[in-house]
Amino acid sequence: MSSNREYLEMQTRTMMADKYYGDMVIVARDLTATEAHLLCSCLRAARVPAEASDMNFVQVNSLLAMAVGGARVRVPEYFEGEALAIIAAFHEGAFELDENFDDSASPQGDL
Repeated sequence: MSSNREYLEMQTRTMMADKYYGDMVIVARDLTATEAHLLCSCLRAARVPAEASDMNFVQVNSLLAMAVGGARVRVPEYFEGEALAIIAAFHEGAFELDENFDDSASPQGDL
């Protein structure tokens, strides 16, 4: 794989192909395209299949972003509770690195 993003997208497609987890539900809205991609990647890293939607429209038509509700993050219905908990933890700063973080102790290249 050429990047972690491609690996996570492949993993999500593989997971979704195995079983039907329900219709897609919106777990976050009123986002910029960057925020939507960030939350989507955070959910995928936690093995929750997620997709960001409406990013292209929001980026190209930033003045209309408020009218359409901004970019959205959607997950299968089965994962809704888990996704909401992960998003809440993200907003509370649970995944934040402090200024004394030592990256030499973290695994290199593991997902």
